[in-house]
Amino acid sequence: MTAARRPRKRLGQHFLTDRAVVGRLVSAFAPAPGQRIVEIGPGRGALTGALLECVAHLTVVELDRGLAQLLQKRYPPHRVTVIHADILDFNLSDAAPADVDAGAPRLRLIGNLPYNISTPLIFHLLEQIEWIEDMQFMLQKEVAQRLCAAPGGRNYGRLSVMAAMQIHCAPLFEVPPQAFHPPPKVDSTALRLAPKTPPLQARDRRMFSAVVAAAFAQRRKTLRNALAALAGREHFARAGVDPALRAEALSVEQYIALADAVC
Repeated sequence: MTAARRPRKRLGQHFLTDRAVVGRLVSAFAPAPGQRIVEIGPGRGALTGALLECVAHLTVVELDRGLAQLLQKRYPPHRVTVIHADILDFNLSDAAPADVDAGAPRLRLIGNLPYNISTPLIFHLLEQIEWIEDMQFMLQKEVAQRLCAAPGGRNYGRLSVMAAMQIHCAPLFEVPPQAFHPPPKVDSTALRLAPKTPPLQARDRRMFSAVVAAAFAQRRKTLRNALAALAGREHFARAGVDPALRAEALSVEQYIALADAVC
């Protein structure tokens, strides 16, 4: 095994090695000719090779220079476009067709996401949702639970609310640590994320984000106390929200109403 192929702990690399899991991922994703597919974090290319059995071309975004070079040597450019970049800095518009607004296919994203960037990456992708047809990711089980959580549960938090503004979340199946090299210390979950059409809208997106962040920053406090710097009695009354509730009790629609009342 060369140095370029060895998992790098700093990058949170856990390479998917179980062929059965790869097959389930591709089957659930159901890639088809003509679709524009972007794989995030291809690693050694286990998923890449399986996808190429279904489509003529795909784009991969890989941070590890050695792995990016490995993929460039393995696949000709007419089959795989390899982009050596940090996905947290990558603009999907660089991989999307220029005529996407005229009806060209949007991007389908797939990947086994590094655990250490999965949450900030989801936020990064939500900011570019207009380029996305759908997403299918392998995530740490805990992150997947927070993404898909409903109000009232302990997993429900800022990520749940911000995601629910724009996407539908559907868990697919769980994957044990033994499916990876090296095995992570946690279970993983494959899930599908699809943009809502139309997405929910707040009057001021920045205010909405601020209200949600403040509410969950002090989730043990009542909303009256957690949002004291942002919302007063009149704002809660206008939104029809009980200020004695805690952050996890409110639906995304109620957070929108509260943020709109503050504006």
